[in-house]
Amino acid sequence: MTLSAEPIIYGLIFIAVLLVVEGIYLTIFGKSISLNSRVNRRLELMEKGGGREQVLEQLRKEMTQHFRSQQIPLYSLLASKAQKANIAFSPSQLILIMVVLGAGAFMALTVGTTASLPVRAVVAVGMGVGGVYMWIAKKAKKRMDMIEEQLPDAVELMVRSLRVGHPISSAIGIVAKEAPDPLGTEMGVIADETAYGRDMGEALKQMADRIDMQDLRFLAMAVTIQQQSGGNLAEILDGLSKVIRARFKLFRRVRAITAEAKWSGMFLSVFPLVALVGINLAQPDYYADVQDTPVFIPACIVVAAFLGLNLFVMRTLVNIKV
Repeated sequence: MTLSAEPIIYGLIFIAVLLVVEGIYLTIFGKSISLNSRVNRRLELMEKGGGREQVLEQLRKEMTQHFRSQQIPLYSLLASKAQKANIAFSPSQLILIMVVLGAGAFMALTVGTTASLPVRAVVAVGMGVGGVYMWIAKKAKKRMDMIEEQLPDAVELMVRSLRVGHPISSAIGIVAKEAPDPLGTEMGVIADETAYGRDMGEALKQMADRIDMQDLRFLAMAVTIQQQSGGNLAEILDGLSKVIRARFKLFRRVRAITAEAKWSGMFLSVFPLVALVGINLAQPDYYADVQDTPVFIPACIVVAAFLGLNLFVMRTLVNIKV
C-alpha cells in the first residue's frame, strides 16, 4: 500500500498562504492595526507626530476605500467584508497580494505535486483568492464582534458624560480617548469630523452604514432625533445602552444554545471530505477499477453537488436569526 502525500501538501500550501498574508499585514502596519491594543490606532498615529487633519484623512481613506472599489471586477466579492474588517491594504494592494500568493502557490504545487498544469493553475488561483478571502472574513468577524461588545460600555460612557454637562461632541471625544480599538478609532473619526463642521447625526449614520450594524443605526437615529426635536439625550442613550446590552446577552445565549447543533452540522459537512482524503491517503488506487467507466465522472459531479447542497442546508439549519 502506497500513501499519497499530495493532499497534505495541498493543505500545507494553503495554510502557508494564510500565514503569509497575516505576516505581510503585520510587517507593513505593525501593532498599529492590532484590535487588541489598549491605545487605539488614531491616538497612536497622532502620538507618532501626525497632525489631527492628516490622521483624519488617512483613516477616512482606509475606512471608505473598499466601499468605493466595489465596481472592480471580482473585487466586489471581497469589498463588503474588507470594509467591515477595515483592512488597511488598498484594493490594488489586495489584488496584487492575491496575484503574488497565487503565483507562489503555483510554484509550490509544481515542485511538490505531480498534478497537471490546468489543475495546478486552478488550485493556485483558488488558494490565492480563497486565502485572502478567508483571512479578510476572519478579520471582519473578529472586528464586528469586538464592536458589538464595546458598544454598550461606550454608550454608557457617553451617558455619564452628558449627565455631568458635556455636549454630545465632547462625550464622543471622551469615548474616542478612552475606548480601545476598533470602536475607539471609529468614534475618534466622528469626533474629528464634527470638529471640522460635519453634522453629528450624519457622521454617525455613515459609520453605521459602513459597518452595517443595527445597534449603531439606533445610536445615529437617537442623536438625529434629539438634534431635530430636542429632549433628554442622556435618558434616551441610557435606555439604548440597556437595550443593546440585553440584545448582546440574548445573542450570546442563543450562540451557546446552538453551539452543539453548529458543531454537529460542521462535523457532518466536513466528514465526507475527510473520509475522501483518508481513502486517498490509505489506498490511492481505491477507485482504479471504476474510474474508467462512463458513469464515474457524472457520479463524481453528482456527489460534489450533493456535498455543496449539504453545506448550504446545514448552514441554513444552524444559522438562527434573532
